[in-house]
Amino acid sequence: MKSLEESFNLLSQKWNLEIIYTLFLKNEATFSGLRHILGVNSRTLSDKLKNLKGHGYIERIVEAGPPLRVKYALTVKGRNTALLALPLLYYLSSLSSI
Repeated sequence: MKSLEESFNLLSQKWNLEIIYTLFLKNEATFSGLRHILGVNSRTLSDKLKNLKGHGYIERIVEAGPPLRVKYALTVKGRNTALLALPLLYYLSSLSSI
């Protein structure tokens, strides 16, 4: 139960589900790509990505350069979480149109 509670607390924090959903739709994205899509400031996005990576929802992929490229993608845990959250996201988006 404790693990489930920790997961809900993490996912309910602002931007976390949005990041997971965006990566679910795009398969992978760069830091600047995520920042542009979500409209979030760099510091907040950096903190959220580190936190999600630390909990195993996303992975950071470094491609050797030049130039060095860093991309983010969902792990299996992140992809499964996105699939479970889709009905909730759909429901929430339908509320905003009422």
